[in-house]
Amino acid sequence: MADSEHVDLDEFIAGVKRRNPGQPEFVQAVTEVAQDIFEFIADKEEYHRWQILRRISEPDRVVSFRVCWEDDNHNIRVQRGFRIQNNNAIGPYKGGIRFHPSVNESILKFLAFEQTFKNALTGLPMGGGKGGATFNPKGKSDGEIMRFCQSFMTELFRHIGANIDVPAGDIGVGAREIGYMFGQYKRITNSFEGVLTGKGLEYGGSLIRPEATGYGAVYFLENMLRTRGQGLEGKSAAISGSGNVATHAAEKINQLGGKVLTLSDSEGFIHDPDGITQEKIDWVKSHKTRRRGRISDYVDEYKGATFHRGERPWGVTCDVALPCATQNELLGADARLLVANGCIAVSEGANMPTDLDGVHVFKEARILYAPGKASNAGGVAVSGLEMSQNSARLSWKEAELQQLLKDIMAGIHTRCLEYGQQGDGYIDYVKGANIAGFKKVADAMLAFGVV
Repeated sequence: MADSEHVDLDEFIAGVKRRNPGQPEFVQAVTEVAQDIFEFIADKEEYHRWQILRRISEPDRVVSFRVCWEDDNHNIRVQRGFRIQNNNAIGPYKGGIRFHPSVNESILKFLAFEQTFKNALTGLPMGGGKGGATFNPKGKSDGEIMRFCQSFMTELFRHIGANIDVPAGDIGVGAREIGYMFGQYKRITNSFEGVLTGKGLEYGGSLIRPEATGYGAVYFLENMLRTRGQGLEGKSAAISGSGNVATHAAEKINQLGGKVLTLSDSEGFIHDPDGITQEKIDWVKSHKTRRRGRISDYVDEYKGATFHRGERPWGVTCDVALPCATQNELLGADARLLVANGCIAVSEGANMPTDLDGVHVFKEARILYAPGKASNAGGVAVSGLEMSQNSARLSWKEAELQQLLKDIMAGIHTRCLEYGQQGDGYIDYVKGANIAGFKKVADAMLAFGVV
């Protein structure tokens, strides 16, 4: 057997860095998983012989393309689009499309890599993928957004399909953008199929899809707290973000008896010691979506609140924290501050919002800490249910979907416990999620041979 089949962790990560120069986000994501997987596969010869981790860490394909469109002033604009198809061992590629100036190959590869394990954890037959473009919808007219989405789909359509790759929304891509892209796909292919999720209810969308990621993160948090005989009743929460995930996480925490203290956007965060009630959440939703406003305007509407420009909310004393904005928004220093201020649980609503230093801080402090691949899987879970509804040409009732979402999040929690129990009462949810997700994908890959 070749020596290369049994490299150690440092050698493996060095190889990932060498093959992916200038891609720190992707290397970070692979490192975080590999740290747990190497220990798990140490005595499992099959995984070494068939180079499973190496193969999962190399996307099936990276598609990059030019997107040309015309703005309202008749200027020709050029953006770059991507689709990363990471792994389809257990089902069609599945993952969102992100429109944001920060989009690059490294970020999308990390998201597609994480999505592979997240989708496996749901128990649904979905592989991992991610896509996007450097286009920024902020400040653009509806006509400009429509023309960009149509141009983006004119290239993307040849790489996706209901049984091939099923994109969804992500940052910068909501119901409006999904509608424009689905309309263009239908126009080009003359086919009405479940090729995108997050669609409007009028044309094949699913109930509770907008709520699913935020609700799911709170359901997972509730499951973690139950392992210590606690619930959310009376607990204070710091939440970052003010978009779809953050506002619905806040909504569910209120419903379960908690008190939400913060929301944020790229300019800073608001702290409302009186609590961000449902009425206030509804105002934020309307202000951010209809008026395209900023979270700083909240303090003009609700006088007891303060706005902290250029800061993140992790210095606010809280019982639980939910980072729901973007990657690497909660750093090691933030994690130390949360722990020092008595935070007992963190449930990630975004993809990899905590950097590796922060993850190690939470683990060392032995607080309840759920990585995004487990706790924010509610959105893709309901997307998977939307795919099932599209395939069967039917729609399920809201109560059925709410129960399915709860059951899926409870199932993910159980899978994390299987590999995360440390024997002394501590549950390492990062390790549990990484191993459970890896094992499902890896065993499918073993069944297929070298493909």
